[in-house]
Amino acid sequence: MADVALRPIEDSDLDALFEQMRDPESVRMAAFVAEDPDDRTAFDVHMAKVRTSPEVTTRAVTVDGRLVGSIASFVVNGDTEVTYWIDRSFWGQGIAGRALALLLESVRARPLFARAASDNVKSIKVLRRAGFEVIGTEISFANGRKAKIEETILRLDEPADLGL
Repeated sequence: MADVALRPIEDSDLDALFEQMRDPESVRMAAFVAEDPDDRTAFDVHMAKVRTSPEVTTRAVTVDGRLVGSIASFVVNGDTEVTYWIDRSFWGQGIAGRALALLLESVRARPLFARAASDNVKSIKVLRRAGFEVIGTEISFANGRKAKIEETILRLDEPADLGL
């Protein structure tokens, strides 16, 4: 089994993360993305902000030492949420679930919330396996689809024991 680990995001990671976050299929699946995923200046401004904010924990996700994505927790309107992005070439290998379990060990805020496009069933499955429960849905504008779509809202009070 591959070794999934989290580490602080380094300046040298930014080019690869930018490319991952502008992959058209990934953007469509994630749906709730930057207004213009191809805007490098906006990406750099955002990353500088989240990497220095005390309300954000952002980490690089690595597999056997290779950068494959990012994961973060952040505060919105007093609630702590989690988000992750895994390079499409690594989808379906259990990496998101292992990265999420690692993040949940270090981020102790509870409850935690997560959101996903309701048709992103694989991401919702990752969150449910980690112990998140669906608490509702809402219709929101998704930049990645240029349309309003249904978003599933999930809540975690205690993480599942995944034995990872």
